[in-house]
Amino acid sequence: MPFNMGATELLIIAGIIILLFGATKLPQMARSLGQSARVFKSEARGMKEDEEAAKREKSEQEQASEARTAESAKAEPQQLTSGEQPQPQVAPPIEDMQRHNAKN
Repeated sequence: MPFNMGATELLIIAGIIILLFGATKLPQMARSLGQSARVFKSEARGMKEDEEAAKREKSEQEQASEARTAESAKAEPQQLTSGEQPQPQVAPPIEDMQRHNAKN
């Protein structure tokens, strides 16, 4: 027994509680306490499920990111031979663009 209480002490405490709250209020209080415990338990379970879902989503996002990184690593850039120089892409001169627009 908690606090080394025997059956006699527990009966005395139960009697005092009945006198304070009345016999009609005790079932309502017990029912309310039970409902509160059920609500607390369901909320705790819901929070745990939400946390697990968030972890799964984060894991899936990390896997997708790693897959994209792996794909981009596979794509090798074009290598130039030793004598080639890369040719820059340059827009045509403005005069050519104006002539082209005038024809259309």
